[in-house]
Amino acid sequence: MIKTGNAANAFEIREVPQPVPQKDEVLIKVQAFGLNFADVMARRGMYKEAPPIPAILGYDVAGMVEAVGADVSNVKPGDRVTAMTRFGGYAEYAVTKSSAVALIADSMDMATATALTTQYCTAYFAASAMVNLHKDDKVLIQSGAGGVGTALIQLAKHKGCEIFSTAGSDAKLDYLKSLGVQHPINYTTQDFETEVKRLTNGKGVDVIFDAVGGASVKKGFRSLAAGGRIICYGAAEMSNKNIFGKIKAALAFGFYHPVMLMVPSKAIIGLNMLRIADEKPAMIQHCLEAVIELTRQGVFTPTLGKIFNIAAIAEAHDYLEQRKSMGKVVVQW
Repeated sequence: MIKTGNAANAFEIREVPQPVPQKDEVLIKVQAFGLNFADVMARRGMYKEAPPIPAILGYDVAGMVEAVGADVSNVKPGDRVTAMTRFGGYAEYAVTKSSAVALIADSMDMATATALTTQYCTAYFAASAMVNLHKDDKVLIQSGAGGVGTALIQLAKHKGCEIFSTAGSDAKLDYLKSLGVQHPINYTTQDFETEVKRLTNGKGVDVIFDAVGGASVKKGFRSLAAGGRIICYGAAEMSNKNIFGKIKAALAFGFYHPVMLMVPSKAIIGLNMLRIADEKPAMIQHCLEAVIELTRQGVFTPTLGKIFNIAAIAEAHDYLEQRKSMGKVVVQW
């Protein structure tokens, strides 16, 4: 990425030196890398952890191990792997910590494997560490047709939850139904807060996973039942706005005091997987191992939304930003 702003002007393919793995790192020859909404936020200049420009974006890759550091024992050169990167994924060669690398089956294609790191690890951590889903819990998953949303739905279904989920088109609602969502809600024609109250006889839901931010969080808080939890892991509502729109969206989150949480027995939980990856590498390794095992069991079955060639990286970003995708958006070399 050479500048922030619109995708058409943000990217340029450049030759840079091949990374050299340190003693606890793995060098991967990348065959495919995934896009995440955090990439869009970084391109828009709204992700403070992003490296200074010019920068290589990208959180998840799949490919072959090219080389390993002296202390690496979990993978070896020639292994097929998927990996989480701390930026640097939009490249032919990417380096990352060995704790963020996992072997994939020979039967899994590289494009599908890119979904298992950032998106499926986010879903697993959110639904297994930040909260614990129980059978018959009423769960609302915002933006259910996206990569993380798909993973959350699959995990909630596995846990025996009653699932509510939002999307913005009839095609996406059909997709939600195919995943097992009992209560799909079209946020362009229906107010999800009103629908949740109607469908639960005013009681509300037990857990909400929110990647939208803004007013969605405030309405979600009101939609929680006693003991309810809302996990906020994104702010898509703020991505494509001018400064005044960003301020308005930020204020729309609402202001909360501990008493407002204690009296109704509700919780608001924030999640930033980049921070977890930085400070808790063992947890990332645990999440990756759990995701790979759940994939082997058939609980997790990633959906490929669309695959782009590297020359169409700007088009891929626009496709994701305009919320056209269902499942994982991938770029291949």
